[in-house]
Amino acid sequence: MCGIHGIYRLDGQAVEAAQLSAMGRVTSHRGPDDEGLHVDRDCGIAMRRLSIIDLAGGHQPISNADDTLWLVCNGEIYNYRELRTELQAKGYRFKTGSDSEVLLHLYDAEGDAFVHRLNGMFDFALWDARRRRLLIGRDRIGVKPLYVMQDSRRLAFATEAKALLALPGVQAELDRSTVAGYLHLGYVAAPECIFKGIRKLPPATLLAVEGGKVREWRYWRLPERIERNVSDAEWIERIRAQMETSVRMQMVSDVPIGAFLSGGVDSSAVVGFMAKQTSHPVRTYAIGFEGGAAETLYNELPYARQVAQLFGTQHREIVVRPDVVGLLPRLLWHMDEPVSDTAFLTTYLVSEFARQDVKVILSGVGGDELFGGYRRYLGAHYAAKFHRLPGWVRQLAVSAAQHLPSDRHSGMLNKLRLAKGFISSAEMHADDRYRSYLQVMPRDDVAALLMRPEAGGHDALATAFRDAGTQDELNRMFAVDAETQLPDDLLLLTDKMSMAVSLECRVPLLDHDLVELAAAIPAAQKVRDGQLKHLMKAALADMLPQDILHRAKRGFGTPMGAWLKRELAPMLRQLLAPEVVQRRGLFKQPVIDRLVADHEANRIDGTDALIALMNLEIWSRLYLDRREPADVADELKGHVLARAA
Repeated sequence: MCGIHGIYRLDGQAVEAAQLSAMGRVTSHRGPDDEGLHVDRDCGIAMRRLSIIDLAGGHQPISNADDTLWLVCNGEIYNYRELRTELQAKGYRFKTGSDSEVLLHLYDAEGDAFVHRLNGMFDFALWDARRRRLLIGRDRIGVKPLYVMQDSRRLAFATEAKALLALPGVQAELDRSTVAGYLHLGYVAAPECIFKGIRKLPPATLLAVEGGKVREWRYWRLPERIERNVSDAEWIERIRAQMETSVRMQMVSDVPIGAFLSGGVDSSAVVGFMAKQTSHPVRTYAIGFEGGAAETLYNELPYARQVAQLFGTQHREIVVRPDVVGLLPRLLWHMDEPVSDTAFLTTYLVSEFARQDVKVILSGVGGDELFGGYRRYLGAHYAAKFHRLPGWVRQLAVSAAQHLPSDRHSGMLNKLRLAKGFISSAEMHADDRYRSYLQVMPRDDVAALLMRPEAGGHDALATAFRDAGTQDELNRMFAVDAETQLPDDLLLLTDKMSMAVSLECRVPLLDHDLVELAAAIPAAQKVRDGQLKHLMKAALADMLPQDILHRAKRGFGTPMGAWLKRELAPMLRQLLAPEVVQRRGLFKQPVIDRLVADHEANRIDGTDALIALMNLEIWSRLYLDRREPADVADELKGHVLARAA
C-alpha cells in the first residue's frame, strides 16, 4: 500500500528526478515508511510506501533480474503466493517476498493479459525499458484511484490529484463543466475530475504510452449473464463459500490487522469470517456520536458491541462529537475533490482511531451494492404495488407527497422523506426513478442554480445505464452503481480517508470473484417480497443473530443535516454568503437562499445539496485560493464563535 506517481515525456526530454520527489512529498501520508524512484531518460516512476508485506525487502521501484522491467504498485495482490509458485515453476527468480514483484514476472510471461490473473486492489505503473513503453492500470472495481494529466509535452499520473499540482506549469483550476454533474450526484464521476486538465483513469482500465502515442482500453466489465436455473440453496452455498474465501485471502499481512464494525450485516459478516480464520481475537473498531436525538439515530454502538461479544473480538469503540469546522478543510484537502457524502468524516475518525493499533483494516463496503441492500432497490417493488391503485388515487398521492415534510434526522420525518421519494417517482421510467433516488439535486434544480451552465458536462448515470445491458432491473442498478457511486464516491472516500492516517483499508466483499458471482444472481432471488439482501441474509443465518440480520438500515454517515440547523448554521451562512457566492461567480444567490430556507423549515431534506455547496466552497479556498487547511479552519471557527457570542 502506498502512493505512486510518474512522468513520461512525450517531447523526448529527460525526466527530472526532483519533480518526482516533489510529487512524493505531497503524498507522504500514503507512504511514511519508505520512498523510491527510477528515471530512465524520458520516463520516471516513483512511490511512497506503507510497508505491509515483506517489510524489509519490499522497497519500490522494483526491477527484474536484468533491470529491463521496473514497477511501482499501490495496493495488495491477494493471490500473489499462488502466482509466485507458478512463476517459479517456469524459471522466474524472485528478489523479494513482496506481492508486487509478481506483476513484473507475470507481465514478462503473459504481456498485458497478466492483469486478468490478478486478484487484488491496485494501481500500478510498469516501465518496459526494452520497448520504451509505460503501462499504467487500475483494479477491476476501482478500489484504488489513479489520476492522469496529459499535455503536448508530457503525460503524468498519480494516486492523488494533488501530486500532479506539484509539477511545473500545473495550477489548480476549476473545470466548470464538472460542476453540474457534481451538484447532481454529490461527487465527480470518472473520467472527469474537478481539476481542469486532470482526469481519473476509470476502473479496470489500462493506459499505455509507447513511441509517443497514448492508448487506453478497458480490460474487464461486470458480466451481464444471469443464472436463472440455480436454486436458493445452491446460491446460499456459493455466497457463503466465496465470502469466506475472499475474507481469508484479504487477511494476508505482515503487520497487525483489524476490522471496522458497525453492527450492520456487511461488517458483521466480515468480522465473523475473520474470526473463523484465526485463533486470536479479531481487533474491531466502532464509532458513535454523542448528543441529542439526531445523534442517537446514527449511534450503532450497541449493535457493534453485540457482534463483538458474539465473536469474542478485541473490541474498541469511540464516541465523538467531532470538530466538524476544524476537520472539513483538512479532510477535503486529503479528498482532492469535494463530495457531499458525510461518510468521509466518519471514515476518517474511525480510521484515525484504529490506526493507534493496526496498519491494515477490513471494511464491509460493497455488500449493499452486491446483494441489494439499499432502500432504493425496492423502487420497482413499491411501484408495482402503487400501480394497483386507481389512477385518481395515484394522482392525489403524488400531489400530496410534494407537501410532506422531510428530515432524515428525525425518525418520523425520515419515514415521510422516504415515502415522499417513493411516491413522487412511482410513475417514472425505471431508469429515471433510480436517478431520482441517487441524485443530490435534480438536474432542473441544478440548471436553475447555475449562473452560466457549462456545455460538455458528463452525464455519468446516462452513460452507465446505456452500458448496463438488458439485465433485470435490480442488476441494472447494480451495474450502474458499480460504474459510478461505488468507485467515485464510496471507494474514493474510503481510500483517501484511511490513507490520510496511513491505514490500509481492504474491502473483501468487493473481491472480483464475489462481485461476478453476485452479478449472476437474478433480482427475484437477491431481493424477495420486499426483503433486502434476501439471499445474503440466508447465507449468514447460522452466523449472525436475527436482530442483526433484520434490523433497520442506517448509513455510515453523520447527522450533518441537524447540525446545519443548529451549531453549524453560522458556518453554512458564511460559506454561502452573498459576497462569497458573488466572488465565485457560479451560482444564483436567490436559489441558494431558498434551498437553505426550505431545509431549515423541513419542507425538504436539503442536507446533501447544502453539503455539496459548502464543500465546493471550502475546496475552492484550499485549492483555487491556495490557502492552508488550518487557515481556512481558523476563519470558519471565527465565524462560528462570533455568531455564538
